[in-house]
Amino acid sequence: MLKKRDLHECHSLYNLMMDPVVFPYVRYKCQSYEEYLFITKQLIVEEEQRTCISSTILNEMGHPIGTIDLYNIVNKTGFLATWIGTPYFGKGYNQRAKESFFAELFLEHDIDTVFLKIRKQNIRSKKAVEKLQYVKLANDTNHEVYQSINLTEQIYDLYHVERVGFLESNEDMQHVVAT
Repeated sequence: MLKKRDLHECHSLYNLMMDPVVFPYVRYKCQSYEEYLFITKQLIVEEEQRTCISSTILNEMGHPIGTIDLYNIVNKTGFLATWIGTPYFGKGYNQRAKESFFAELFLEHDIDTVFLKIRKQNIRSKKAVEKLQYVKLANDTNHEVYQSINLTEQIYDLYHVERVGFLESNEDMQHVVAT
């Protein structure tokens, strides 16, 4: 469901990203295909420098449907950015992509905490993230980070996923499946 980013999928992803329902919520608001290609090249370089981890989300047919990134990686923490194309809304891709990506981050990379900043008016994303039992609202518990993402006005809610909470949650899920 996830694969390393490459330039071959940029055209499909760019077309999905330009949808007016998706575009306001993407991290890199590219105005042209060439700009999207350039940004993707930059992400690949940043990944080589270990300042981000970036993957393409695929559907069952192996077609690109969105992206998921961990950016601003510092001291074993980073921020998550995810978007999925409109035709794939409501089909469980977001949850599966996040679970797969978190497993990679916590088991294969040296990440302890993943922060998610979600615009307060982005109800779809807030509902999606609140379905995940290991995601916790962090507006009060990580007040410094909350303040840093809302410097001028309170635009974002802050959530976080801790390595321990995610791994314990997955142990619980595996135990339920096994019994």
